[in-house]
Amino acid sequence: MRHFLRPILALSFAAFILVASASLSSDAAPAAREGNANFDGLWSVVIVTLQGSCERTYRYPLRIVGSHVLQASADQSYRLYGAVSRSGAIRVIVARGGQWADGRGRLTDSRGAGNWTTSGGQCAGKWTAMRRS
Repeated sequence: MRHFLRPILALSFAAFILVASASLSSDAAPAAREGNANFDGLWSVVIVTLQGSCERTYRYPLRIVGSHVLQASADQSYRLYGAVSRSGAIRVIVARGGQWADGRGRLTDSRGAGNWTTSGGQCAGKWTAMRRS
């Protein structure tokens, strides 16, 4: 099971990194309609496992366009859904196979931070992000 969760957690915030519009927080939903603060660009995300037997650390890129958080790599082995609000509230869901991970937090102009957990609660941790462009 540990080896199966490894890629899911790695993508958990790249990888962080996106949310289905039906599960957006009330803070994030208006951003899709009204436009958002300028979080657009490439971001580097570091995911750290604090609980569970998942790999300790991952680093992945993601791209923000408008209120949408997008996968910045060409890896098609996972799906990334997410949104960011005008205030910087961000939620990301990464799915691979029948498993998924949920990341939530906040972005500023150049940085971000938050928490993540796997769908079954096997692993959890923190993430940090830094804008690259």
